[in-house]
Amino acid sequence: VQLQASGGGLVQAGGSLSLSCEASGSIIRINTMGWYRQAPGKQRELVATVTRGHSTNYADSVKGRFTIARDNHENEIDLQMNSLKPEDTAIYYCNAGLKARFSSSYREYWGQGTQVTVSS
Repeated sequence: VQLQASGGGLVQAGGSLSLSCEASGSIIRINTMGWYRQAPGKQRELVATVTRGHSTNYADSVKGRFTIARDNHENEIDLQMNSLKPEDTAIYYCNAGLKARFSSSYREYWGQGTQVTVSS
């Protein structure tokens, strides 16, 4: 099982970036997927999640600026980030709660992380 994240990069404040994450491998079912981020010296925090039924949840700090979406195959999510601020600078991690074919239960998987840097 693998979560492959892509996107990110460097942008000026007020700009936009997008992230994508695709889950692949021997997967039976994926429940909630989402994005978390970790800035230097800080704990990892939730950014946004989307359930299998496409219900979304956002951190207060990104509401109205970020949009998370999930594809109809339920294994890929995108995060559109607009009006970016320097405080959005962090490593962004994709997360998925899923059941793999070789596992008897659901567990969380994490992607490798992708850097987002917003300059002022």
